[in-house]
Amino acid sequence: MRTFEGKTVVVTGGGGGIGGATCRRFAGEGAQVAVFDMNLAAAQKVVDGIRAAGGVAQAFQCNITDRAEVDAAVAATEATLGPIDVLVNNAGWDVFKPFTKTVPAEWDKLIAINLTGALHMHHAVLPGMAARKRGRIVNIASDAARVGSSGEAVYAACKGGLVAFSKTIAREHARHNITVNVVCPGPTDTALFDDYKQGAGNPEKLMEAFTRSIPLGRIGQPDDLPGAIVFFASDAAGFITGQVLSVSGGLTMNG
Repeated sequence: MRTFEGKTVVVTGGGGGIGGATCRRFAGEGAQVAVFDMNLAAAQKVVDGIRAAGGVAQAFQCNITDRAEVDAAVAATEATLGPIDVLVNNAGWDVFKPFTKTVPAEWDKLIAINLTGALHMHHAVLPGMAARKRGRIVNIASDAARVGSSGEAVYAACKGGLVAFSKTIAREHARHNITVNVVCPGPTDTALFDDYKQGAGNPEKLMEAFTRSIPLGRIGQPDDLPGAIVFFASDAAGFITGQVLSVSGGLTMNG
């Protein structure tokens, strides 16, 4: 039997690079995947690919900064696919500039998407998991939360907050057999990273610098992330909670 046969998995930002790769991996392991994304066309494209491969998936338009949309998408997921067994909070956004060049409106958007949006998702999904006394949550943060990253001060602050929040929720809900863990990508070849490169002014030089600094000698790809995410969501990780794992090719090595 496949690892997630009969289980319902929600992935936010599921229409993007890492999100899409994660949705496909879960579907390949037998999960019924709810692809949440504010871009419904992007979510549907991922769903179409999963269905073409014989998997089960449904697209849900959801702006995680809007609590009413979150509640509606969660309710629709459970009505269509069943109770949520796994939540992957992957949606994110960034703006790349020195902190003193940013403006409060940008802080508000960064916090709303990268931190408050994840809080909405937890708040909507946790009561059901607690009532059923089972659940897995995997939050996607960033190595920027662990070591900092020039040009990403507020983003790093949000992701650092998500790490601390995850550890606290892991403690609060351990008695409900709910585990909460964090995966921190390093530089990964996604649309968000492409924006980062463009903001740097010299994308080619930046890529060379990153590649030299990563011990495994390359920038990460979206397909490098689902293995860690699926592991934390699996029964094999049933005695692991409140942990943070970098998937960065060795760029960061935190004990």
